[in-house]
Amino acid sequence: MLKLGKSHYDALREHGEETYPHECCGVLLGSTEDGGARAVTSIARANNTRTDSAHNRYNIDPKDLIRIQREARERGEDIIGFYHSHPDHPAQWSQTDFAEAHWFGCSYVITSVEKGKAVLTNSFELTGGDEADKKLVHEIIEVA
Repeated sequence: MLKLGKSHYDALREHGEETYPHECCGVLLGSTEDGGARAVTSIARANNTRTDSAHNRYNIDPKDLIRIQREARERGEDIIGFYHSHPDHPAQWSQTDFAEAHWFGCSYVITSVEKGKAVLTNSFELTGGDEADKKLVHEIIEVA
């Protein structure tokens, strides 16, 4: 389960609307609770560095990711997931999303943005132990 405050949920959806018709991307920061739920305490926007297919692909600059992770650690937070948008496509992971997902135990949140308006937001947990047996499994989002 992914626990998101209403302000964080709204912020990642608004990010998708702002970058439409291109994909947005960012990082979910927080902690994993005793029961295994990931609780978001902040989000960090990232620039989509894809210039060839920004309308249907995203890439977070590794330097940005290192900076975001360092700043999060200073606040006592961990990277617990990532988010991006799917302009005019469903809030379902694509084969590219699956191939590029490598952070096991993290949430991957996808918001469908249709004609500039955020419509549906889904989350998937990357499970497995290595690339050979990884899976993206639908998870519940609890917005509080």
